[in-house]
Amino acid sequence: MSDQTEISSPPFDSVSQVRFSPTNPDHLLVSAWDTTVRFYDVATNEQKAKIDHRAAVLACCFGDATHTYSGGLDNGIRELDLSTEKVTYLGQHGNAVSAVNYARDQNALISGSWDLSLKLWDPRASTADVSTHVLPERVYHMDLVNNTLVVAMASRLFHIYDIRKMSEPAQTRESSLKFMTRSLACMTDGKGYAIGSVEGRIGVEYFDPSPEVQDQKYAFKCHRQTIEDVDHVWPVNSLAFHPVHNTFASAGSDGTVSIWDHKLKKRLRQYPKYSGSIASVAFSCDGSRLAVGVSYTWDDGEEGAKAAERPAIWIRKPGDEVKPRQL
Repeated sequence: MSDQTEISSPPFDSVSQVRFSPTNPDHLLVSAWDTTVRFYDVATNEQKAKIDHRAAVLACCFGDATHTYSGGLDNGIRELDLSTEKVTYLGQHGNAVSAVNYARDQNALISGSWDLSLKLWDPRASTADVSTHVLPERVYHMDLVNNTLVVAMASRLFHIYDIRKMSEPAQTRESSLKFMTRSLACMTDGKGYAIGSVEGRIGVEYFDPSPEVQDQKYAFKCHRQTIEDVDHVWPVNSLAFHPVHNTFASAGSDGTVSIWDHKLKKRLRQYPKYSGSIASVAFSCDGSRLAVGVSYTWDDGEEGAKAAERPAIWIRKPGDEVKPRQL
């Protein structure tokens, strides 16, 4: 397909996250179960740097243009300086690090863990661990827009924080979806977020607690298919909002990526199916690219892993399908 390119030298084991640079649409970070975080220049299709953790890496993010952060099953947080390729160990959680985000206005790294806590780090300080915030459950996913941090936890719990005041959450919520939260992304316009579950549903939520705004939230079925009269339902593994148009992409274990206009409640496009499950998707900072991480997502346990192909990273150039339809 001419509208997408496969990245050479992908990870050897399942992709956990793909993340683009906040300032450079050519720079992509990929964390994986092969214990690596790889940094690519997608314009030249080259792997520029790689760091190793001691166990599977579950989450990665850029700080500024030249620093990246990652964490995973070895409980540690590592910083990579892309200009020097120097790796700095910032500290650790008491259990696996499941999510990392960078708050650029505060120059703070936020990490979430299965140890029932969030930590805020100042990577420039000599003792990087700034503050710890205890949670009622394990952190599964986090996303950040402006000063609003959304934390998705086990037991379908959500905390919404103003990161300038982390002493307590601004709101606590229960998921509008019945099953475990598998994905989360904040809207580009800062008004809300979308969540995906393990049973092929997406919920669209809004931050404003007023009843008239809360009446606008909804959920819908997706990443489902009827094959020979049997309904197949797949997890929604990843969500990503377009940075310009505020439409969003969803990716599932069915190997498909769809683009949605959440205001019109319409699917704008479904791309041709990929060769395997899609673990993670991300738009570049200008919206000109969509990274698609195709790999085994452990839906069928150890047995499925034996037959799984090597992961693939595809870079797609979206067209007009990411623009919202005119009302």
